[in-house]
Amino acid sequence: MYAVIFRARVGEQDAHYDEMASRMRELAFERYGCRDFVAVTEGDTEIAISYWDDEESIRRWKNDPEHSAGQQLGRDGWYRGYRVQVVEIRREYSFGEDA
Repeated sequence: MYAVIFRARVGEQDAHYDEMASRMRELAFERYGCRDFVAVTEGDTEIAISYWDDEESIRRWKNDPEHSAGQQLGRDGWYRGYRVQVVEIRREYSFGEDA
């Protein structure tokens, strides 16, 4: 399993941002097989982590035309900057209810 970690400094976000974020999440699940997607914002930092079965699904998601348009809108003002990391999950364990 793989995870994509998106960490950004928030810029000027508007109502269109919320619509786009919702649509991007929908696409990730419905078209590209995303397993889970968690996002939080604290202060001016946003972190989103999505979970995937394979790198090919992640590549296809990254190159989706709607996602590319959303990325450009992010660079144009929704974010002041961002970093994306793709990592392989090599070990996992838990206690009690899944978090």
